[in-house]
Amino acid sequence: MIEWLDTLQEALKPYPWAYSAIVAGVLILVAFLVNWITKRILLRGLQRLLSTLPAHDSAENKVRLAIISRLANIVPALVLAYGAAAIPDVHEPLEIVIRNVCSAFIVLTVSLALAKILDLVEITYGRRPDAAAKPIKGYLQLLKIFIFTVAVILIVATLINRNPLILLSGLGAMAAVLMLIFQDTILSVVAGVQLGTNDMVRIGDWIEMPSQNADGDVIEVALHTVKVRNWDKTITTIPVRKLITDSFKNWRGMQETGGRRIKRALYLDQRSVRFLDDAEIRRLEDFVLLDDYLEHKKKELADWNAELARRGAKPINERRVTNLGTFRAYVEQYLRNHPGIHQEMTLLVRQLQPGATGIPLEVYCFTNDTRWAVYEKIQSDIFDHLLAILPVFDLRVFQQCSDASGMVVTSPALISK
Repeated sequence: MIEWLDTLQEALKPYPWAYSAIVAGVLILVAFLVNWITKRILLRGLQRLLSTLPAHDSAENKVRLAIISRLANIVPALVLAYGAAAIPDVHEPLEIVIRNVCSAFIVLTVSLALAKILDLVEITYGRRPDAAAKPIKGYLQLLKIFIFTVAVILIVATLINRNPLILLSGLGAMAAVLMLIFQDTILSVVAGVQLGTNDMVRIGDWIEMPSQNADGDVIEVALHTVKVRNWDKTITTIPVRKLITDSFKNWRGMQETGGRRIKRALYLDQRSVRFLDDAEIRRLEDFVLLDDYLEHKKKELADWNAELARRGAKPINERRVTNLGTFRAYVEQYLRNHPGIHQEMTLLVRQLQPGATGIPLEVYCFTNDTRWAVYEKIQSDIFDHLLAILPVFDLRVFQQCSDASGMVVTSPALISK
């Protein structure tokens, strides 16, 4: 082999540049051959080995192979870096440039491989039960920024053939500029630490933030942004720092307690409120839900009215049962016996301040199922029943009428709050 090279060199002696070009071409060919062997043989063998290892999804295997593929690119760079000295008559500055470029490429390749390793860490961590409660994507992105910052410094120092410490010493003078460039990152890091420390937002939380037009589930918590999939399936991207500076509502508490609030009022016509006579009271006694209420009420009123009679008061001063009070007692007992209402949480049926739209009779309770569809079904079933049974108590829902076009148009009887 050496004799053949000597013969070739002697033949090309009149053309010294040709021999150097041939040697450089052979070196490049060797680098490509080494790269091909590494990718085709070594990488394929490692791929088969990885296929035997447990992996929860194909994405994990792809990341593993990407790491190995990037590290495999180091081999041809090493061949070119150390083989440049073998090129005859190569000038020393050119040899240094080749070596520095190959070294810079190696630094870049290693930094990309480290970034892929962090991706693998994120995938592995995502399988933990507490991954949604404590997302680490923002911290991993911060590590990537640090890795690439160091890589850029090393690449520049390698290309200009200077000590990296010299560049680092110069960064002190650029601190103000760097803080201006990375101010969003710095603010996001501080906000992310506060969010994580105070457990304010988790992946899967339902948050509502009107200032950012966000109302849906959190699907990603990153370094700079939080992504929310709204109920209309659109995606809203919120800067992390906004979750610290602006107010938002997190519905996680509702989901964890297992109860979702119903706070809705029936608006009753004030003119339909009146006293009940004895015949109507006897008719309402057929309701099992009113047994205790009517029995207690009759005893209470009888004692009160007997005391008035002993004092010689006129019958106009007597207390009597009202249809609205009886209906209110019926609604409360109906809710306390409803299978969809959480009986361990607040349950109220109360009158609010009467107004131009009638008397608001508010139902305040919690369903025992927080799923949206189930919650809406329970709420609708309750008010369907209450609207249908109102005439039994001789009560009417307040409605605003209009004689436009000779037709009567009614407004919704229920106003949600």
